Amino acid sequence: MNNVSHIPSYLSAEHLGPWETYLVQIDRVEPHLAAELRPLAPILTRPKRALIVNVPIRLDNGEIAHFEGYRVQHNLARGPGKGGIRYHPDVTLAEVMALSAWMTVKNAVVNVPFGGAKGGIRVDPKVLSMPELERLTRRYASEINILLGQDKDIPAPDINTNEQVMAWIMDTFSMNEGKTAMGVVTGKPVSLGGSLGRKDATGRGVFVATVEAARRMSLDIAGARVAVQGFGNVGEAAARLFADAGAKVVALQDGSGSIRNPGGLDVRAAKAWRQHNGSLIGAPGSEPIAPEAFWGIDADVMVAAAMENQITAANAGLIRARLLTEGANGPTTPEADLILQDNGVTVIPDVLANAGGVTVSYFEWVQDISAFFWTEDEINARLDRIMREAFAAVWDAATAKGVPLRTAAFVLGCERVLQAHAQRGLYP
Repeated sequence: MNNVSHIPSYLSAEHLGPWETYLVQIDRVEPHLAAELRPLAPILTRPKRALIVNVPIRLDNGEIAHFEGYRVQHNLARGPGKGGIRYHPDVTLAEVMALSAWMTVKNAVVNVPFGGAKGGIRVDPKVLSMPELERLTRRYASEINILLGQDKDIPAPDINTNEQVMAWIMDTFSMNEGKTAMGVVTGKPVSLGGSLGRKDATGRGVFVATVEAARRMSLDIAGARVAVQGFGNVGEAAARLFADAGAKVVALQDGSGSIRNPGGLDVRAAKAWRQHNGSLIGAPGSEPIAPEAFWGIDADVMVAAAMENQITAANAGLIRARLLTEGANGPTTPEADLILQDNGVTVIPDVLANAGGVTVSYFEWVQDISAFFWTEDEINARLDRIMREAFAAVWDAATAKGVPLRTAAFVLGCERVLQAHAQRGLYP
């Protein structure tokens, strides 16, 4: 692949990371796009705009610290930008660009009227006090304020951010606007216009997509062995839903450790143990395993719900599961993708599998704008329907074209984005 022309001049080719993964995915999908849309494909390889901001705050000890923040809008052809904000010491511009691009495709795959955006601050939030975290959030929100708005760009929680962080962003934006603007963020507390069902939405979408794939593969979820990497909001919710459906969650892994039980782990007990002890190690009815041993677990389904670039050429060959569901964004490298494909592992790609979160974020946005709120049962029913319909469209396209689910999902999403560009034209 030669994608030098796709690398923005402000990035070093040696430090592309996830952006390089995204470019490879676009290169692979381009030959499958409709002929009339193919000339527009370069639009997908360039973000619309990228904002880098300095975020200075006064620490509790009186010193001033500086942090680097980002907000990238990859594409707005189908609607306002939509995507989370993460706080992590490894956040880079290239990572945020890739995450914003995957949001563009994801929103189009489930056909919600959003474009793709993403944000982040390079910081370890664990070393900040709550007042420092609030000051960091409010200063960052002020710095990126020029991009935000319920009809412009709508952030949401991501790694190390939550409903409290969204409440601070909403309040900061509202103070600057002189009015309460609930629709400027999603993933807020329910008391501030948040949606019921939002917390479990991404994990629920992972579960629904996996059930749909399993049904088509004649794999009964009841009794299926499931291994889950990542035990945050996404992985925990997915693991809990699998267990409630009768599956055996045989392995769990997060930053605190890796555990297994071939007979099935008690997911709720593991969560309670980690909350109390700070680690999965020692959870009731479990035995610890080496982190690298997780990938070779004897399972029918594996869920990758941690971070990007977890499944690589080094460990993809160890995976024995028939079905791999990407709960995280970009967990599989392009090299690993080919290995999994050769080994007969069906991969449900991130742009489909983890779209439950942004789907319910869309519901929240609609409820805020209309000032009319739905019950949790209504939210879950609407989410399940959209996920099933999107999965069916991707599965049917993959079958018709004879391509993997990732390629089919990218074809579907990218064509919707490019069709919007074709119909809107160029201005001026």
